[in-house]
Amino acid sequence: MLDDEIRRRIEEFRRQVRTEARRRVAERRGADEIARRGVAPTADRVDFLFAGRAQLAELRRTVQPLARKLATRLAARRRRASRGTIDLRRTLRGSLSTGGVPMRPVLRRRRPVRPELVLLCDVSGSVAGFSDFTMLLVQALHDQFSKVRVFAFVNRIDEVTGLVVRGAADPEGLGARIMAQAALTGWHDSSDYGVSLGEFAERYADAVGPRASVFVLGDARTNRSDPNLPALRRVAERARRVYWLNPEPHTQWGTGDSAALAYAEVVEMHECRNARQLGELVARLLPV
Repeated sequence: MLDDEIRRRIEEFRRQVRTEARRRVAERRGADEIARRGVAPTADRVDFLFAGRAQLAELRRTVQPLARKLATRLAARRRRASRGTIDLRRTLRGSLSTGGVPMRPVLRRRRPVRPELVLLCDVSGSVAGFSDFTMLLVQALHDQFSKVRVFAFVNRIDEVTGLVVRGAADPEGLGARIMAQAALTGWHDSSDYGVSLGEFAERYADAVGPRASVFVLGDARTNRSDPNLPALRRVAERARRVYWLNPEPHTQWGTGDSAALAYAEVVEMHECRNARQLGELVARLLPV
């Protein structure tokens, strides 16, 4: 009986310590922050860099619903854009019949042309989950573009457009097929953005033209190798737009071997840590 009473009191003491520790943490951080961290995030808020296998599988199941939602938003943007801008000369000419008052503005109609999309995806290490999800999303949205080309890299770059297109039937195996069939590494397995960007600018310059929007996906960690900023500038000069989506928090850009801040001086870089942020960025940044 005495042993049972001792164990009971020890357990009660531990419970009180845990309760007091939570109370003090809540005072320091705020109750809302504790509640946010104490509840498991929904699939669209799971951090790409820390998602486990089960969470990545759940994320893949959200691709089609997200793609449908984005397609609707892109179609609405395209309709608004097709209305065009006011043609001032024709509007003023038409106002002569109403005493110089422009009662009926004449619009300069835009000719609807679907944009071209180019993806450059770092598929090394923990960044691979982020790139895989984005490639699957683009796969689901491919009919929104006149042309889509996808390139993957670790320390060499290779075109994987065919693998992505054919991967619709088996989205879970997309990353493994790319790693097995594409030439992505040289004499080591570490990521090298400088070499990969240089190869892309030299070998695949034809993929980028004035109608192409280029998205670079990766954490910009170069393993302290040359980031090759001139290669990225050459790509930016040829493209309509270049955006860099970085799955790391903005506070970590430029730390350690990160060249994010240097790349961000050349192209527009955005933090993209989860599916919710990715959906918002795609809806906002994709041209119509």
